[in-house]
Formats: sequence, C-alpha cells, structure tokens
Amino acid sequence: MQKRWKGLAVLMILCLMCGCQRTEKTAYRTGQEVSEENRKAWEKAKTTPYGAYPELVTYTLGQMSGANDSNLPEGNTYEDNAYTRYLRKMLNIQNDTIYMESEDRYDEVVNIIAKDRTLPDVLVVSDRETLKELVENDLVEDLTEVFENCTSPRIKEMYESYGGDLLDAGRFDGKLMAIPETVIDHGPCLMWLRKDWMEELGLEEPKTLEDGFRIVEAFVKNRMGTEDGEEPVGLVCDTDLVGSTSTSYSMDPVFDSFGAHPQRWVKKDGEITYGSLTEETKKALEYLHELYEKGILDQNFALRASNNLRDLVLEGKCGAFFGLWWTPNNPLMDMYESGGEADWEPYYLQEPSNENVYASFRDNKYVVVRKGYEHPEIVMKIISVLFDYTRYEAKDAQEVNEYFALNVDPTARPLVINVDYNEATYQVTEEIREAMAGERGTEDMSAIARSYFEACSRYLSEPSPSPEDWAAYKSRISAVGLLIDGGYRPARRNYLDDTDGELPKSLQDYEKNTFIQIIMGEKPVGYFDTFTEEWYRQGGKELTEQIRKLNPAE
Repeated sequence: MQKRWKGLAVLMILCLMCGCQRTEKTAYRTGQEVSEENRKAWEKAKTTPYGAYPELVTYTLGQMSGANDSNLPEGNTYEDNAYTRYLRKMLNIQNDTIYMESEDRYDEVVNIIAKDRTLPDVLVVSDRETLKELVENDLVEDLTEVFENCTSPRIKEMYESYGGDLLDAGRFDGKLMAIPETVIDHGPCLMWLRKDWMEELGLEEPKTLEDGFRIVEAFVKNRMGTEDGEEPVGLVCDTDLVGSTSTSYSMDPVFDSFGAHPQRWVKKDGEITYGSLTEETKKALEYLHELYEKGILDQNFALRASNNLRDLVLEGKCGAFFGLWWTPNNPLMDMYESGGEADWEPYYLQEPSNENVYASFRDNKYVVVRKGYEHPEIVMKIISVLFDYTRYEAKDAQEVNEYFALNVDPTARPLVINVDYNEATYQVTEEIREAMAGERGTEDMSAIARSYFEACSRYLSEPSPSPEDWAAYKSRISAVGLLIDGGYRPARRNYLDDTDGELPKSLQDYEKNTFIQIIMGEKPVGYFDTFTEEWYRQGGKELTEQIRKLNPAE
C-alpha cells in the first residue's frame, strides 16, 4: 500500500482544489437542467441514512493505518476493500485518502493539520484537546441536524445504551460537533495460563487468584520454558501496571481484588479522589511486592519494553499473563499460526467493582467534518451502513462481515471507529452459543455473530482449522463464555464532566516510577504516604480541586 503523505502544503492545495470542484458540481445540480426526479434523489440522499447519491460523491479522508496494511486481504487497499466497495455500491460514495499515518504518530499529525487549518473533508480525532481546538476555531461542521436525519434508529439505540453522557461528549454549547466512538465494555482481564504446563506438572485448574499465583510459582520453581543459562519468567507484567481496552499484561486483576483503581478518578467518602492515592492501592502494591519477592512476578519486568512482553509469550518463555477476551487474536494467534504447541487457557478469577469509578473521554475517538464540506451527512450514512445495515439487514454484505473472522484490523475502515451496543461483546457470544446448541437459526443472527459462528463451527469440525478460526473460538466461546457464565455484567459508567482528568506527564512519571520501586522493594511500602503528599504538592492538589469543582458531589 503506497502511503500518500503529500506534505501540508500539498494538502492545502488539494483541499482548495476539491473546494473548487464542489462549487462547480453544486452549480450544476442546482441549475435548471436538473430534473425534479434528480432533485428528489439528492434530497433523499442528504436526509436519510441509506439514500444513495445520484452521482458519485467523493470525500477526502485522513487515514490511520494499521500494521501489515491492517491485515487486509491481498490485493485490497485502504481505498478499495470490502468496506469501501460496499459503501460505493449502496451510497455511491468513495474515499480519497489525502494522508496516512500509523497509530503511534496519528495524533501528532492531526495536531499539525489542526493548527495549520488544512483539514480533509472527514477526519477521526483521537485527542480531546485537538477536538476542542477544532471546535473553538470554527473548523468543523455542526452535525446536530445530520445526526437526527441520517442516523438509523438502531444506531441511535446503540448510543442510548451508554446513557446520555457519551453523545454529550461530542456536544459543545448544545451543538453536536463530533460523533464519539462507542467504547464497548470488554470486561475484566482474565488470567491466561499454559494449560499444557499445568498438566505436565499435575496441577489443578485455579479457582481463585491465589490459586493462579501458586500455579505461576510452580512454573518458576520447575524452570518451565527455560534453556541452559536462562532464568525462568514469572507473571508477565507491563510497567504501566494498569491496562486499557487495547493492551494486555496489566496488573488490573490484582488491583481489582483489593477494590483499588489506580490511574482513575473515583468517588470515595462522597468526594472525587485520584484512585492511585487510596489505601486500597497501597495494599495492592504491598501484595505485588510480595509476589515479586517470591519470584511469581517477572523479576525483570521493569526492564522490558512492550514488544519484549509479546516475544516472551510467542517464544514460550512464560506461562502466565493477564489479558482481555480478545487475547487469542493478539498475541496468541501468531503463536498458533507458527505451529506452536502451547495450550493457553483463560480463567476468570476476580470480580471487579467499578460502580464508583469515573471514566473519561480522553481515549475516545471522534468523527468530525471539515467546515464547509458540502455533504456533512456522509459520516452518519457511513456509520449507519457499516455498523447497522451490513450487520443486521443486508443480504449482500458477506464480504464485509467476513473481515471479522479474518481478523482485519478496524483501521481498514474509512472511519476508524466502532459503534455498537455497550454489551455487544456478550450479546454476540450468547447468539453464537444458542446457534451452536441448535436453539436459534443463523438467519436470526446478526452478521457479526453469524460470521463468528461459522468460524467456530469450522474450528470444531475441521482437522486443521485456520489460526483465524482458532482465535474466533478461543476468544468468543472460551474467554467471553467465562464472563457470561461467571455472571459478569458491565457497571454503569460515570463520566467526568467537561474534563478528561488527565495528569501532567510529570505526575504520571512520578507515580509510575514510585510504584515500580515499591513493587521491587527499592522503596518501602511506607513510602506510599510520602508519595501521596508529594503528588499533591507537585500539582495534584490543584488538579483535584479543579475536577471536584467541575464535578460537584451529589
């Protein structure tokens, strides 16, 4: 895939050229030669979710690229793939990628074009400060009317499943200036263990978190996965300690078991408090230090980069880590594809409590439309087609829905977001299990569930199932099934009002270094109290007061 990063100067010229072309096209459509039938077709396209444009409508797009061309099938590109072909067939639209950048540099590039005011027609913004800047400088369209007219009823229902706060995140002064991504609940982290090692050592499956740690201790004592001269690796741990919806190797289950919520704002004793400063977090750090002293926690965790953690798993050097339900897709599918014999099994060993935890919008993505673009409704039409019609109604969208089972990355979509119900993860798995039990027909399933059901069926029936089919079964049935059977249900989300609660980097670094030092024993657990005092002194007090002022106690 040839990247078409053309430089900001060229981008500005292209946008100006596109503006001239749109002016000519508008004059043509509003001229006397336009038939009444054609006028009605344009009107329908601009005011309904699925109405096709009478002529091809193109839109310039800022594209976030994924690794390995987002795992697109051979021959597919970001402008020509199952998504773009279906959108062209149904709506008569085509994306024209003006620039492309990888996920790790995307925010930086968007920030540059925001300051230079050289936006493409459609853009996904994943930095809230940049979004505010775009709105304040009047660079993006008001999408209030667009959302009302060109959003399918089911998409509106999906947003409603999160309560009103999510959609309000895109509103400024009562106007909907950006369409927020729906952040689907992924549930708590599971403990992934090498079951083949457990069987080799005659160990029973864990029922509690403590059981899991005893298993890891046995792996270490028996030097599992080591060669001559190597030291055994315990529980793999990321130095960030707390994970997100797209990361593994966190220590979240340990914090959960103590009712601790570091790096999040929580309500405690009726007031909003930074969760890293609570007594519960202190006790969790003390426990992590004990795990480190026993060799259960990887002794070199503080020295490892994120790619090293993945290598430990794929190379069979470790037997335990914490990861979300999608872990079979990344990193385990690569292990399976290479012919590895490791048998990884998930275990749900703790019940998280998130009722008093505040979420923020700082990690959300938002879709915006350049001010002056002729067809701002195009974004809601794309969202309605890709996240509603192809999944629930279309009879001709098989190629689109096969992308799920093929593990094509979301960055392949023209809009790098996802829109679905809050409990979509569990709804899909329940549909799959009902179909596997013969309790429902495939014609009654959503397209996503049907695609995964077919992949899971192939995994169970074929002698040599594909890595994608293995990952589909292991994630949707083995992992999500544990959460369903364990009675997990998403807690109601509380959102910080008009602030993302993000700490300055100096406080983030201070916290990270302190927690690592306490875990490794370089500082005593009692130093936690000093850390709390210093955190407030170094700017944390003012930040806390600001957030409490914007979010008064109920």
